[in-house]
Amino acid sequence: MMTKEAPRTTAPAVPARRSPRRRRDGRAALLYLAPGGILLLAMLVYPIYQLVLISFYDYGQPQAVGNAPLVFLGFQNYTDLLENIQFWEVLAKTLGFTAVCVVGSLALGTGLAVLATRVRAWARVPLFLAALAAWATPAMAGSYVWLFLFDADFGLVNEVLSGLGFTGMANHSWTFDTYSTFGLVAAEVIWCSFPFVMVTMYAGLKGVPEEVIEAAYLDGASTWRTTWSVTLPMVRPLLTIATIQSIIWDFKIFTQIYVMTNGGGVAGRNLVLNVFAYQQAFAGQEYGLGAALGVVMTLLLLSITGVYVRSQRRSAGWV
Repeated sequence: MMTKEAPRTTAPAVPARRSPRRRRDGRAALLYLAPGGILLLAMLVYPIYQLVLISFYDYGQPQAVGNAPLVFLGFQNYTDLLENIQFWEVLAKTLGFTAVCVVGSLALGTGLAVLATRVRAWARVPLFLAALAAWATPAMAGSYVWLFLFDADFGLVNEVLSGLGFTGMANHSWTFDTYSTFGLVAAEVIWCSFPFVMVTMYAGLKGVPEEVIEAAYLDGASTWRTTWSVTLPMVRPLLTIATIQSIIWDFKIFTQIYVMTNGGGVAGRNLVLNVFAYQQAFAGQEYGLGAALGVVMTLLLLSITGVYVRSQRRSAGWV
């Protein structure tokens, strides 16, 4: 006669408790981080609060100097902004300009970082010095240098191109056409921002163990396969940081556009959101509308960054 076995029951797993030492370390870390965190909150939260608050009012020069009372408008500034056709045109140009600058900075910086890992010290040191010199150049000074190089009458670039046989480039104006102007500004932005990507990615590439790369080659993986399947996943966190920083910097470009296009180009053809906000808030003395534009820019920037981080986490299998 067969007897039926009683089903085995397993005790539910008890979650591991944090050791007292780890709890003490966590409290100590919070205490060390608290002063910096409080200062950061004070410097970020209050200005953002004021920005949002001003965006709900009719706030112009009379209200700023106290000659007129504040008038609560609610979301009227946001409605006026979203109904403005020029806002959508400037937004599209800003997104395209940002994408070109980010892709260019990442491509150039990463390529030079890979090159720096494969050359000797005598070539690597001048490369880093030249890159850091570009990074250390103030944005306004760099913008004027590029304008001088591409000047229609006395620019070195036009002189060189004319000497090489491109006679049509003599007295060519690089800042008249919309796309050539954006291209010139994008080149200057990439020139002064790629060193950050280069230094970041070089540190990440040097941190990849050589044994892992050698093992991939011994398994028959090609250079492209090794780079894509071994090196890239290991430097992905640093690449994510470099991309986010580039998006933030390039999305809110102001100095280069304002200087190199003389305030936004002919009839505002080279406006980006930051310059457009400056014109609305300060040149037009519509501080409430400018504040609303600042809030919209902040939300857009957070959304773009959040989508990118989310996609990177999914592709890396973090969630």
